[in-house]
Amino acid sequence: MRLLLNVLWFVLGGWISGTLWILAGLILAITVIGLPWTPAAFRIASFSYWPFGRIVIDADPGIGSGCLNILWLVLAGWWLALHHLILAAGLAVTIIGIPFAWQHVKLALLSLTPVGKAVVEG
Repeated sequence: MRLLLNVLWFVLGGWISGTLWILAGLILAITVIGLPWTPAAFRIASFSYWPFGRIVIDADPGIGSGCLNILWLVLAGWWLALHHLILAAGLAVTIIGIPFAWQHVKLALLSLTPVGKAVVEG
């Protein structure tokens, strides 16, 4: 079932989200200022491609991650999370869309504070 949901997710828009996050990671890597957020962008891209059967956990709750997350939240995280929540609300209207809405909620949480997180099989 997880494979079927991941394939549907990928075909119906997950590939766009993941590819855009890879592009964002490459742009962040080019700049010196954006380099600390590059691994987080690639982590979100991976999760955006295949979200079903995976969970996000705290991997590094240190002060450095906290500072980077606060800056990310103020500059980009809140509107990225809002985007995912709007998509989740639209998908949750139908019974078929509820599993996809839940993945957008997980992406919204990850988009808020991506630094110091890990995506693991769950």
